[in-house]
Amino acid sequence: MTSNQRLYSIVIPHYGNPEPAQQLISALKSQKFQGSLEIIVSDDCSPEPFPGLEGVRVVRRKTNGGFGSAVNSGTEIATGKWLFILNSDLTISPDFIQRMVEKGEEYGEVLISPQVVDHEGRGQWVGRKFPTTFHYAWEWFTALARFRHTTWWQRAVGHDLNCITGKTATPDWVIGACMMLPTQTFKDLGGFDQRFFMNCEEVDFQRRLAERRIPRVFAGDITVAHVGGGSSGESKQRRQWVTDARFIYASKWNEQKHLKQVLTGISYLNYAVNKLREKRNPAVNAREILNYELSFVKGQP
Repeated sequence: MTSNQRLYSIVIPHYGNPEPAQQLISALKSQKFQGSLEIIVSDDCSPEPFPGLEGVRVVRRKTNGGFGSAVNSGTEIATGKWLFILNSDLTISPDFIQRMVEKGEEYGEVLISPQVVDHEGRGQWVGRKFPTTFHYAWEWFTALARFRHTTWWQRAVGHDLNCITGKTATPDWVIGACMMLPTQTFKDLGGFDQRFFMNCEEVDFQRRLAERRIPRVFAGDITVAHVGGGSSGESKQRRQWVTDARFIYASKWNEQKHLKQVLTGISYLNYAVNKLREKRNPAVNAREILNYELSFVKGQP
């Protein structure tokens, strides 16, 4: 095995408070595995710049381009065999690198995600189906939100129910909080599409992997903890980013027909439900909620 094959590249996008990334880097430097790490922090024009650290290469972007752009900038200088794309607010076990690499070597060319849990140990829905208009419409229908804990609701929004802790599965795509794939594969596919500022960039990328028949694997026997939302702004801003990204994805892949009309129609259905709620609870303002929901689809193609 050559030195390059024992070298693994870590790319950590940074925006905001550098402390979580510093803690992750400390955990990475303490990993027990055979090989060495190339740690790259991609500072996405953060208002609080990432400080220089020994053993860490910092790429400083001149503009804030979002998650995909930051990862692309960091990966440009990556030279290791395997590329780890890690959110800055992850907590990893001491054998995380070794176990991920061992899993990857079983497959060869593959994209792998471990199980991602919150800090109370609850698993997130890491593996998912490629999105459809139905998935988005179901999620948009807020009257059903109280059923989020049920398997039928999770299935209806596109979550792959085979992706649970302790299991290995091959979903359509995995969330982008923690991914590993060959560095050369990422570069050969041109990295993330930088039209996506936040959200859907990993879906689009894995759709391109699927076209090349490169598997996406959920390794549920490996876990990482993830806080989430640490650099994504306020709730309304996050929702706008998500909505914008979904429309970009729909346009690019030409599969989600009439998405704007469908989401608008669901908003009016939500309005009807909220008018009934308003009669029982004066604190509910159905018109205000409707206008809020429509603001996210206004101006979409």
